[in-house]
Amino acid sequence: MDLSDLIARHAAFTPDKPALMFEGEVLRYRAFFERIETTAKALKTEFGVGRGDRVAILSLNRPDYLVLLYACARLGAMLVPLNWRLAVAEQVFILSDAGAKVLVLERAFAEILPPLAKELPDASIVGLDFTPSQGCSLHDLLTRATGDSRNPHVDLSCPLLIVYTSGTTGRPKGAVLRQEALLWNGVMSQHMHGLNSDDHVLTVLPFFHVGGLNIQTTPALHTGATVTILSRFTPDAALTTIARNRPTLTVLVPATIQAITDHPDWAATDLSSLKAVSTGSQIVPPHLIERFVSRGVPVLQVYGSTETCPVAVYTRLGGDLTRAGSTGLPGLCCEAVVIDDAGAELPPDIPGEIAVRGPNVFFEYWSNEAATREVLRDGWFRTGDIGRRDADGYFFVHDRKKNMIISGGENIYPAEVERVLLEHPDVADCGVIGRPDSKWDEVPVAYVIPRAGCRADAEALKAHLLTQLARFKVPRDFVFVDDLPRTALGKVQHFKLKEIAGENE
Repeated sequence: MDLSDLIARHAAFTPDKPALMFEGEVLRYRAFFERIETTAKALKTEFGVGRGDRVAILSLNRPDYLVLLYACARLGAMLVPLNWRLAVAEQVFILSDAGAKVLVLERAFAEILPPLAKELPDASIVGLDFTPSQGCSLHDLLTRATGDSRNPHVDLSCPLLIVYTSGTTGRPKGAVLRQEALLWNGVMSQHMHGLNSDDHVLTVLPFFHVGGLNIQTTPALHTGATVTILSRFTPDAALTTIARNRPTLTVLVPATIQAITDHPDWAATDLSSLKAVSTGSQIVPPHLIERFVSRGVPVLQVYGSTETCPVAVYTRLGGDLTRAGSTGLPGLCCEAVVIDDAGAELPPDIPGEIAVRGPNVFFEYWSNEAATREVLRDGWFRTGDIGRRDADGYFFVHDRKKNMIISGGENIYPAEVERVLLEHPDVADCGVIGRPDSKWDEVPVAYVIPRAGCRADAEALKAHLLTQLARFKVPRDFVFVDDLPRTALGKVQHFKLKEIAGENE
């Protein structure tokens, strides 16, 4: 059995039940599975996609994304979702690192094709909404599909997703998630939300994040529910869809909660269909939670990461939501503990590193044994997040992964920005930290030591960064300094830099 068989079973039990709704179109379970099967046939017969091969997608949210996910599951292949907000150079690096055999993409992102042809000339190209000059359209590909839709030796132990997450080394790492990780993640989401086939999920977060893909979307499909997809988030579209389609569940990060609740139509929008809103990705400001709670909508919190698929710790619908600041209890199918530097479990209310173990945890970082060994020890994933648990086992997250900045729900790692900054000839050294921002929660700010005899210019540095990094990663401000706080080994101490920045505000 593989993960696509869940869709096949729902296609048999409830063939006419809406599975996916998108821009006025409805894809019912029977048609959904038929498209999965046809896509798997096409990938296998046209491109020879076999067990373990990588198929990448660069697209906004759309039903084809989920069709491709389950087609890969059927073949024992791996889907590599690409963040469309990244710079082309970042996307090309990921495709090359993963060794993608096929890239499926929208016309809007076709600028990646010329550099990709140089870096990965053997990759096959499939256009979702166009016919690439060196490739074919998805429509044409599916019309030619014949043969078998399965590969031998495929089961739930096969890797299914490689989701790239930037790390402190400044280069993204691909977290490999098995099919069984998505299955058990789904069981925990169903427990968290009281999710069943009568539910209707509204997905507004991007599918290139495990949050958009796996907190509610795939769990809903595994239980036979309906999912409405927005191609991308806007507060207008979200509020209109809530009023018109009357979903029962949705996931929002703090930045999207703020955008929705600040919208002029917020007060007038009927929210009565929502049995809960889930949130996470960072410490959630209480005043944002209260905006939904005051409208009669419970807010659930989930803690996890790309490496945990992401559901690991959560508050539950119908459970105890009175512990302010708590992200809940360890999930139904995994363990979570707070440990010291030696790996020993700490007693209640003593802060330490959060570690997670269970079938939802990632298998490895793609082609990176050293990074895998660093965080996976005896089956425990060491998250790098600092938190505590109370006497009843409820978790509270105190700090985020090392120096990570979360801006509008997007992870920004200072080392990645610093690596590119240091390539500029006018920069001797630098440190990037997050600054609180009323709209984005945080924005990056760079502290730069200019090279001797050089006069660094903020606009020139921005232009340099934009050649390699997504716009949201580019520092909002550049502060030119003579020195930076350092360790005995010369490394920049980001926490001290934050302290200095706070004192100077």
